[in-house]
Amino acid sequence: MKKNLGPFYVAPMTLWIMAFVIAPISIIIVYSFMTKHFRGGAIPPYTLDAYRNLFNPVFLKVTLNTLWVAFVSTIVMVALAIPASYFMARSKYKNFFLLLVIIPFWTNFMIRIFAWREILGSRGFLNNMLMTLGLIEQPVQFLFNTNAVIFITIYAYLPFAILPLYSTIEKFDFSLLEAARDLGASKFTAIRRVLFPNIRAGITTAVLFTFIPAFGSYAIPNLIGGNDSYMLGNLIGHELNIARNYPLASSMSVVLTLLTMVGVLIFMRVNRSSVEAVREDSGKQAAEPAQKAAAAPASGAEVSE
Repeated sequence: MKKNLGPFYVAPMTLWIMAFVIAPISIIIVYSFMTKHFRGGAIPPYTLDAYRNLFNPVFLKVTLNTLWVAFVSTIVMVALAIPASYFMARSKYKNFFLLLVIIPFWTNFMIRIFAWREILGSRGFLNNMLMTLGLIEQPVQFLFNTNAVIFITIYAYLPFAILPLYSTIEKFDFSLLEAARDLGASKFTAIRRVLFPNIRAGITTAVLFTFIPAFGSYAIPNLIGGNDSYMLGNLIGHELNIARNYPLASSMSVVLTLLTMVGVLIFMRVNRSSVEAVREDSGKQAAEPAQKAAAAPASGAEVSE
């Protein structure tokens, strides 16, 4: 009798998820319903005060700013990653370009952020070069604003968009584009109607891999941003480290997690619907020649009679 070893195989992954995903989230949820201790931390009784405190203009403004930064950064990253991945997949030096994309991971994340502070600072390389060329008279404030946060976010997480798209495009049969061109489609139409539907999985992965870390970013807005670029990660860090209001910080974390989950589910739902629509359209187009071929002999038989 053959034993079913499926539960045994998935047990390590189940234990891992329970220990490092479910358990921490459960602790955060419990803390969010507790009361702040006057010395910091969280104690019973359980109340909804932490969630009531979220209904204030400051939290709403920070949430909207976080959504804006994550949305713009994700759109730009995917828009840059698609042509870059396409070029890499078609190039005979693909391994070299792939190495260039991976190289930034060899350097510590914080070092890269501080490097950009030196480049974009008031006395940094960029301002010094512009002043030397006579293009500006006074240093330009490139840092400590929302645009700087978006720019550094794009730089930091762009490889996470390029890698899944490159992996998907590399497996694509480029002869389909040539066939579409032979049938009269323009280059843009061939890419839109043939390439994009076939790399939709890579686009979905790129969006998820960039939006989620951008939405929960802490180090970049903390080191590069200013008062107008405060994000939810910074607000949570302030409540934990300075105010020591664990219930309020936990409630913010719960809201952050829920917003991320809702956004991901909506995006995946829309993407699944569009994929199904493309498949139905392709099925109809494939069925039309067969229907015409089946109708042809019947028409011929009627004529012979």
